[in-house]
Amino acid sequence: MITRRHFTTSTLALLAGLPLAPNAVADTAAAWPTKPIRLIVPNLPGAASDTFARAIAQRLAPVLKQQVLVDNRPGASGMIATRAVLQAPADGYTLLYTTASATVMIAALEPDLGIDFTKDLEPVAATFFGGVLLAVNPEVPASNLKEFVALVKAHPGEYSYASWGVGSNGHLTMEWLKAQTGMQIQHVPYKGIAPILTEMSTGIIKTGWVDLVGALPFIKSGKIRAIAANGGVRTAQLPDVPTMGEQGYPFPGTGWQGLLAPKGTPSAIIERLNTEINKILVTPEVEELTVRLNVEPPRSRSIEEFRSLLVHDLDVWKKIVADARIKKD
Repeated sequence: MITRRHFTTSTLALLAGLPLAPNAVADTAAAWPTKPIRLIVPNLPGAASDTFARAIAQRLAPVLKQQVLVDNRPGASGMIATRAVLQAPADGYTLLYTTASATVMIAALEPDLGIDFTKDLEPVAATFFGGVLLAVNPEVPASNLKEFVALVKAHPGEYSYASWGVGSNGHLTMEWLKAQTGMQIQHVPYKGIAPILTEMSTGIIKTGWVDLVGALPFIKSGKIRAIAANGGVRTAQLPDVPTMGEQGYPFPGTGWQGLLAPKGTPSAIIERLNTEINKILVTPEVEELTVRLNVEPPRSRSIEEFRSLLVHDLDVWKKIVADARIKKD
């Protein structure tokens, strides 16, 4: 039973912004949620991460019996969204729905951010996994990754490749591949994936890294040819495109999406969110969405598994950046 004294102490502490006693924290977590929850997303509406965030929000709301709102905060390589969550109260009402590129990749590329994603935020749940595709213009005489590596090595310095910017998933993956193979190939950063697809299909640039969704019409119409995926498994809509690992180049990084919370969010809230989100990931509707958006099947992960993934991937991307001496423009 909650005594009048206990109620008064907890309420005054909350109003004053003071730390709550352990029993008051437990009571607060048990009552959660009592108001709408925000998922802050570092991308524009319509992006793949936004689509998945809305799918999660839509299915969390009836379970938690509160609205779950998606709040898009694009810009600054994800840092606008991240800083908004870092500055929010650690009460379970503001969460970050983000990606590997907006967390561990940008942290590896910009060590002066002042953010340690493995310590400054609490891992809640990993949701979707995927990667990017290495594709070529159909005139390029390479149908798989080994043929492509051999072709480039036979013509050092003659080939260039596109990615959607310095530090992007495609850029870092190719720099890793160059280090493994000794290829000499020049990076050409574009401002987005759409112009890469257009110019690769017309032969202006011969090869580049593209996403799993936007590239599908170009691949299926034969305007470009996908030769490798850097994800962990083949994707549903491109079952004939092998992974880099299947072709002898197991890539150590991971493309993922997931939820993070402000440091200090009660563990009971985080554990409940992890449980409910993992249930959502295996529903038929969400599994159908992963097929439509051509990402890997969802994998349920515990909080600690997600934490380990963050630590591992940050180390991987830091090494790639350091070895290739990549500097952000």
